[in-house]
Amino acid sequence: MEKSLSFVFLIFSFHCFISSLAWIDTNITTDKSALLGLKSFITSYPYGSLSTWSLSSSPCNWVGVTCNTYGRVHSLNLGGMDLIGTISPQLGNLSFLVELDLSSNNFDGQIPRELVQLCRLKLLNLSYNDFHGQVPTLIGYLSTLEHLNLQNNSFDGFIPLSLFNL
Repeated sequence: MEKSLSFVFLIFSFHCFISSLAWIDTNITTDKSALLGLKSFITSYPYGSLSTWSLSSSPCNWVGVTCNTYGRVHSLNLGGMDLIGTISPQLGNLSFLVELDLSSNNFDGQIPRELVQLCRLKLLNLSYNDFHGQVPTLIGYLSTLEHLNLQNNSFDGFIPLSLFNL
């Protein structure tokens, strides 16, 4: 068991290393697609909070989105917006994402495994939603993660031992 977790960690670390070598490109088409994918999984956004999210504008001008100096999505803060829906697996394509805060909404379903692709992630706040199922084991292998908040959800099963790697 320990050898297989070490192997998974090695593969995951290699993936993060290769991702970090990717050329920094100001074309944020991938980021835009990932965010619009998230929006398509949200069934209700009261107050028109995501109405600025469209193909015709830059994600850097969208509500809740902050970009870095290279024009890539750095943080996504949609906390407390009363959003209803699930998290799109495409969110894992935000390769420059450092902060993800979806707290205090009405997200449900399971946390997509694709979020473990976010190798630069330092903050992950999914608290006060209705996520269920198990916490993905690989979250514990996000080596840059400094803040993790999953409280007040409906998770079941055990806390993955990998979380103690953080």
